[in-house]
Amino acid sequence: MLRSSLPPNPARTRPRTAPPPLAAILLLAALTACSSGTPDGSGAEPSSADSAGSEGAPPPGAVIATVLGDEIGVMTEKGGEEVLDTLVNPNGFGVDRAFLVESEEDAWLEVLLPVRPNGTTGWVRRDEVSLTSTDFRVEIHMAEFEFSVYERDEEVRGGVIGTGKSDTPTPPGRYYFTELLQPSDPDGPYGVYAFGLSGFSESLETFAGGPGQLAVHGTNDEGALGRQVSHGCVRVSNEDITWMAENLPVGTPVEISE
Repeated sequence: MLRSSLPPNPARTRPRTAPPPLAAILLLAALTACSSGTPDGSGAEPSSADSAGSEGAPPPGAVIATVLGDEIGVMTEKGGEEVLDTLVNPNGFGVDRAFLVESEEDAWLEVLLPVRPNGTTGWVRRDEVSLTSTDFRVEIHMAEFEFSVYERDEEVRGGVIGTGKSDTPTPPGRYYFTELLQPSDPDGPYGVYAFGLSGFSESLETFAGGPGQLAVHGTNDEGALGRQVSHGCVRVSNEDITWMAENLPVGTPVEISE
């Protein structure tokens, strides 16, 4: 993935301001499928663990762990000594490194990782992250070319999507938003905002100098929605991605189904 001069823009669970524009569109091009072959408040609340310390009870909803130091070691097992990966903070886009928490046991958290293969999990120490939560989740239904955003059990937003083409399909799975980016050209093919996903293309090892990372982004061509059009990314209307940018924090879970 290309590196960015973008200043840190950590995951937030309160109303966000728009991220600064990217210096170059090449950063977004590093996200797979960002090209084709042809503010109302976030609704998320601070974790009780933030105020109570690492011994506090886990917050409700989806739990988001944001790294506190300059890097974090991820272990293959809780309490183990085998290091699965060491990830720097902030990430390559200058955004605070965040994980989606899948489970917790004592001083350890099992987290979903933004690495290959998709769906990889590992264990991090609870005292090396801060915990927040969100009641939002995104469901993407590729067969219907539709997305839905839920706040707890209530659907609060829905719309039409574009997905990967047959030779570069969007891989189904469980992911989360890893960063929010703002293209330098809001009228360009990437739309007004792009959320990076924790997953990667399963048909492309690299893309435009990056590792083939997936994204959910806007588009300047709404005629491309409702069909297979991308290299793997999910496209939504600029109106829908703006709503997401104003309401959904980094760390929001995203379920992509066939």
